[in-house]
Amino acid sequence: MCPHTPTCPDAAAPDREAARTIISHPEQGWSLLCNGIVIFDDTGELLPGGDSIGPHRPTDMPLQTQGAGHYSGPAAAPGSPAA
Repeated sequence: MCPHTPTCPDAAAPDREAARTIISHPEQGWSLLCNGIVIFDDTGELLPGGDSIGPHRPTDMPLQTQGAGHYSGPAAAPGSPAA
């Protein structure tokens, strides 16, 4: 049973990944969540009953840039004169 307030989502809930991390091993690439799910760095999951969920979020997407990758500097503050 989850001791947190508010209670962490159940392992069967759609938002199950929002449960708090209780054990973390980043050097091994996994963490244990309060609801019993082992979540892996590649976004795969091992559920408490032994079922698994394969990686389901992209982890190697390139960063989005404005234009053709050129930095245009910070945006002007509202009400300030344009440079």
